[in-house]
Amino acid sequence: MKNLMTKTILTGAIAFAANGIASADAQAGSKDKEKCYGIVKAGENDCGNAQGTHSCMGQAKTDADPGEWITMPKGLCDKIVGGSLEPKIEETIEE
Repeated sequence: MKNLMTKTILTGAIAFAANGIASADAQAGSKDKEKCYGIVKAGENDCGNAQGTHSCMGQAKTDADPGEWITMPKGLCDKIVGGSLEPKIEETIEE
């Protein structure tokens, strides 16, 4: 039992560290990347959304939300149907 628990903790620590390394690598190459809005599948977004309703990756509630984004190589977003370099946020008019 103790051996299984140790393996589980070690596996979790390795996965956590690998995720941090992958994030650092993605940020290091950011000059060749751009945010692409409107093409994200639910739960597959990178970081927060344009509306400011959440600040974490993986929290997109619907497919193709125009305020959710993913990081892509520069020049690719404009070639994808529905892709936009700017978020499309609907403004609500209060009466």
